[in-house]
Amino acid sequence: MPTKIATRKQTKIRPMLAPGHRACAGCGQIIAARTVAETLGPNTIIANATGCLEVTTSPYPTSAWGMPWIHSLFENASAIASGIYAALKHQKKNKKIKVVAQGGDGGTFDIGFGLISGMWERGENILYVCYDTEAYSNTGIQASGATPWAANTTTTPAGSGPTIDAIGSHQRKKDMISIALAHGLPYVAQTTAGFIEDIKAKVKKALTIEGPAYIQILTPCVPGWKIKPNQTIKVAKLAAQTGLYPLLEYVNGELIKVGKVPSPQPNVEEYLSMQGRFKHLFKNKKGKEQIKYIQELANENIKKYGL
Repeated sequence: MPTKIATRKQTKIRPMLAPGHRACAGCGQIIAARTVAETLGPNTIIANATGCLEVTTSPYPTSAWGMPWIHSLFENASAIASGIYAALKHQKKNKKIKVVAQGGDGGTFDIGFGLISGMWERGENILYVCYDTEAYSNTGIQASGATPWAANTTTTPAGSGPTIDAIGSHQRKKDMISIALAHGLPYVAQTTAGFIEDIKAKVKKALTIEGPAYIQILTPCVPGWKIKPNQTIKVAKLAAQTGLYPLLEYVNGELIKVGKVPSPQPNVEEYLSMQGRFKHLFKNKKGKEQIKYIQELANENIKKYGL
């Protein structure tokens, strides 16, 4: 009996990021990364920094990626992307194939910061995507430059002592959006894993703009934030709706679109109370003072961006 050949309609199209990975259930980073990858499509080469996204999707000798994908060191995804772009340009293929560099907040805000700056200074037509879990999630939830005020991490532990150290992190989150704008990038955007369609729209927009682009996506980490797997989307939405992590879009340095906060505006206390990394703030007067300060940070954003 002759072998029956499957037609294209009967054959499943390979996903750009397959479900056969090892990320946690409810992982905000995987939700965002799959959305980004599917929006980019197969005509893309990705340079991926070391981190959770790399570890969970490419344990040797397997890979969940359905597109050309290169694992780099923690710090040099942008440099590898620059090399790929130079090779494509030499082959006159740089107009047909999109080059993307991506990493977590540790590889973006901290370890890879210098090489990212160099890539931006060169004005290369490369999209950089940061999946912001607000900590070094892959190595035990240490604080990074993206860790927010008062968050409990293994290197900024919360306690009951009298000093400011007892509240958790006492550094304000590094403003990578302003840093990207200071480099003169033609496209800069911020969103969260709670807004899938917004992620898609911003990736599509970035692909239409010549020159370097930066998209930063807040991606809740289930074990790091101490949330339930089914809370990821809600927490990611609240981050924007409270004004703490607003949805932003800049073209040629001009703020062209913001995600308005609902009326009445959700209080940051609701957002913080869902996360175990902030539970110490609800135990005493000192913590209540910090919640008030975090609310002030959200209010600053609302005023600054006209949310």
